[in-house]
Amino acid sequence: METGATDPRTRLTRRAVIVWSGAVLFYIVAITGRTSFGVAGVHAIERFEVDASRIAVFTVVQVGVYALAQIPTGLLIDRFGPKRVLLTGALIMAVGQMLLGFTDVYWVALLARVLIGAGDASAFLSVMRILPYWFPLRWTPLFTQLTASLGQLGQFISAVPFLALLNAQGWSTAFISLGAVGILVALAAGVAVSDNPDAGSDGDRDDATGDDSGPGEAQTEIEATRSFWENLAFVLRHPVCWQAFFIHYSSMLFQIIFTLLWGSPLILLGMGMGSAEVGLVLTINTVTSVLAGPVMGFVSQRTGRNRDIAAFLSALTIGLTWIVFFLPTEPRGLVALIVVNVIMAFFTTTSNFGFDGVRERLPRTSVATGTGLGNMGGFVAAMIASQLVGLLLDFSSDGQAYGWEDFRLAWGAVVGMWALGMIGSLVSRAAVKRRDRGTPPIKVVDEG
Repeated sequence: METGATDPRTRLTRRAVIVWSGAVLFYIVAITGRTSFGVAGVHAIERFEVDASRIAVFTVVQVGVYALAQIPTGLLIDRFGPKRVLLTGALIMAVGQMLLGFTDVYWVALLARVLIGAGDASAFLSVMRILPYWFPLRWTPLFTQLTASLGQLGQFISAVPFLALLNAQGWSTAFISLGAVGILVALAAGVAVSDNPDAGSDGDRDDATGDDSGPGEAQTEIEATRSFWENLAFVLRHPVCWQAFFIHYSSMLFQIIFTLLWGSPLILLGMGMGSAEVGLVLTINTVTSVLAGPVMGFVSQRTGRNRDIAAFLSALTIGLTWIVFFLPTEPRGLVALIVVNVIMAFFTTTSNFGFDGVRERLPRTSVATGTGLGNMGGFVAAMIASQLVGLLLDFSSDGQAYGWEDFRLAWGAVVGMWALGMIGSLVSRAAVKRRDRGTPPIKVVDEG
């Protein structure tokens, strides 16, 4: 084990950055696979000869599997380490992309999206599990935001090179190529990633011995040697995990709906624009996310346990912006859409604030599981809202081409789901405050 001045948990080291970079590389590919279907929505309607409600099932299936896999995947990561789970997920996702590229059968394509969602579930949680083992506690909010921001480069890859390949070479070439790249990146990440500084000697030694100086109060509540089911029960009872769930839910919902499925059809069909505008808007969305990450990392670091207030105000801003966007009875222009995406992408980064609370208040051996519960929030909401949008589009259009008025009505489902998430944020904040009043304060020590 590296100690003293070379211990990555007491100072930022080059080796820690290399390990983190390897995991982030796969996360970028995972985001590419997650968002690729969003830019291919209109192509998918033609390829599988289905309507909006059936196309929405693709996103519902993928997002649903991703969301439901969060806690099981977190438990597996906490039990077996992030490296093995990350590599397994990368290969599963690659197989799903290739299967999607080969088939033109609706139910087979749904199966492919199941594999993609399951593989995708390992990426973000693995990086979040790596952080408290490789970085000093004071650095983790910044690297959490950098992880999320750099992951959005996958959205740029979907919006520009992938969409160009899709338009030029067709469905099969685009998705099979994406699967092949996923396999190559999995191999590269496998070389770089290590579970913790002790891997290769005696594994997660600090967990086994109870040396868990990172998170505070949870160290007194639960032993690092808890069982699989005890770990799950602990996370499900902890209000900080549910607070992370609703922070993610309310801040991330609109971004998921727009980038994973309904953004491209909204631009092409609802606003009458072309593929160039789709690529431009998604690229601006991505650039804004990347730039916002370090800023919000600093905000999370400075606000500490009051970061949930910043997240609530950010989610409120996003929701009100979309409501204003859909007020006119005629389609908005490109400038208005860009403004909405800049605001949405910038403030969506606060969806990760809840994970900082999980990492600070839970022991390292529960971080992935607690993060998994939190990371379900936006995706569970999006799974429901996405299908409701498809149903409302079909109801409103009555078999005709989808237009602006149809999207105005359908987006009401997203606004309704967002409002529920905002209520959940307030309720979970109150639960955390009640727990804090009943728990003696415990000092969190961050060496260095």
